[in-house]
Amino acid sequence: MDKFNKIMNIANKQNNLCFGLVSLLTAGGEQIFSSVLFKCPCNQLNFLYGIVFLLVPAMALLLLGYILSKKVWKQVTGLWQRRTHLCHWRNLVACGKIFLQISTAALVAPSSWIAVALLNGSYYECAMTGTNGSTYNSHLCRDAGEFQEKCQKELHKFPCGRGSSVPQADREDVLLTLRAQSQILGWLLIAFIMVSNLLMTCLARCSSPISYLQLKFWRVYTQEESNLMDLYTTKHAKELAERNLKSFFTQTPPEHVITPSNRDWEKVSSLYKFSTKDHYYSTMHQYVERSRDAEDIGMTRMASVRSNESAVDNPAVLDFVDEGRMVL
Repeated sequence: MDKFNKIMNIANKQNNLCFGLVSLLTAGGEQIFSSVLFKCPCNQLNFLYGIVFLLVPAMALLLLGYILSKKVWKQVTGLWQRRTHLCHWRNLVACGKIFLQISTAALVAPSSWIAVALLNGSYYECAMTGTNGSTYNSHLCRDAGEFQEKCQKELHKFPCGRGSSVPQADREDVLLTLRAQSQILGWLLIAFIMVSNLLMTCLARCSSPISYLQLKFWRVYTQEESNLMDLYTTKHAKELAERNLKSFFTQTPPEHVITPSNRDWEKVSSLYKFSTKDHYYSTMHQYVERSRDAEDIGMTRMASVRSNESAVDNPAVLDFVDEGRMVL
C-alpha cells in the first residue's frame, strides 16, 4: 500500500504522468469490459447495443472526471448564495473559461475509452451491422456477389458468426471492413487528441506571463501547500474534537482553540485569480499577505511577489493552481 501511495503521489505531481496512468487504467478496463460483458445480440438491437457500450461508459468517466475535480466543487459550493454576481457577463465568461479548463482534464479518460474501443473494433462492428441505412449496407455488401441481397438482410447476424446463409468468406470480408473503419477512426481520434494537446500546451506556454523557473517554483509551491493543507486540517480538527470531548467528559471549561471564521474559510476556498499587480501563488497566499498588511500597514509586502502592472485574466498555464497538482 505504501508503494502504491508513492506511485499515486508521483502521478499527482506530474500531470502528464497522471493522464498517462488514467489512460492506461481506462484501456485495461475497456479490454476487461469488452471480453467479459460485451455480447452482441445479433438482432435489430445491434446498433443501440454497440453505441451504448461505446458511449455510455465514456459519459460515466466524463462525469467521474468532473466529480473528482477540486475546481468543480470550489466553483459550485455556495454558488446559490452568489447567484446575483453571476449575472454579469464578465463572470459568465470567467465561468466558461473555468469549465473549459475542467473539461480538458475530465475528457482524458472518456477519450481514452472511445479510442481503445474503436481500436478493438467490437463495439463499432456490432453497432454498424445494425444500421438501417440501405446505402451503407449495400456499400458493405458490394463484394458479396450473388449473395448481396441476403448480405444486406442478414447483416445483423454477422458478428455472431452463425445463423446466416451468406458464405463465411463474404461475412469475414464485411467484418474486416468494419474493423478497419473502426481502427482508422480510433487512430484519427488519438492523433486529434495528441495534436490538440500539443497545440493547447504550446499556446498556454507562449502566452505565459511568468518565466519558466518561476512557473516551476509555483507548481512545487502549489503541491506542497495542498499536501500541508490536508495535514493541518486533520491536525486542527483532531485538536478541536479532543478539546470538546475532554470538556464534555470532564465537565470543565473548554480550552481556547482558534478556528478560522466562515468568512476566512470562504476567502481561502475561492478560485484563484491571477493578477500582475499582486503575484500571489494561491488564494491562501493572498489571504495571509492581505491579513498581515491589514494588521501592520507599515510592513512592506514581499518584493518577490509584487509588481505595478494591472490585473489580467487567468493564464491557461496556471490552470494547476486550484487543483493542487503539478503539470509539465
